[in-house]
Amino acid sequence: MADEVTRSAAKLATLVAVPLALVVGVVVFLVLPGLLGGAEEPGESAGPPAPAATTPVATQQRELTEREETVCRALLSQLPQEVRDRPQRPVTDGPEQNAAYGEPPITVECGVPPAEVEPTDTVWPLDRVCYHASERRDASVWVTLDREVPVRITVPDGYDGPGQWVAEFSATMVSTVLSADTEDIPTGCRS
Repeated sequence: MADEVTRSAAKLATLVAVPLALVVGVVVFLVLPGLLGGAEEPGESAGPPAPAATTPVATQQRELTEREETVCRALLSQLPQEVRDRPQRPVTDGPEQNAAYGEPPITVECGVPPAEVEPTDTVWPLDRVCYHASERRDASVWVTLDREVPVRITVPDGYDGPGQWVAEFSATMVSTVLSADTEDIPTGCRS
């Protein structure tokens, strides 16, 4: 009889222990990575959150025509307050035509001179806006080619995938800056 009692006790212990172990395992799996700074959600940038820089970014105010001024004001009024986890920052000059995000600052400048595009240059259609990209010593510079008023976005070297950062602004440009005349844009930008 003792053997039957022992087997019953063992079965009962197993019926309690296995589900309890599963519950503990699930809780550890869900809670422990957060406590240890584990993996982030897909699409988030790796590393610590961007610092919230509040100092104004040095920008230049340009002389604009009345139409350019209207277009730039419309664009700047619709730009997001944050791009990914980079908050918008104040600028020193021309807040109606310039914006900046994060540290080091990604800058958006409206009403810039058109890009000089050679016939063999690569053009980048990103989310319904076409850009010409060039490299500076410390950044990549992207200028729209298919908008009635050119917009320049400068992405510092510290950012991976600069084209992906530039594409963050395309939807706002499509909704606020009209397309240029087709004959004025490079062939690679035409739909």
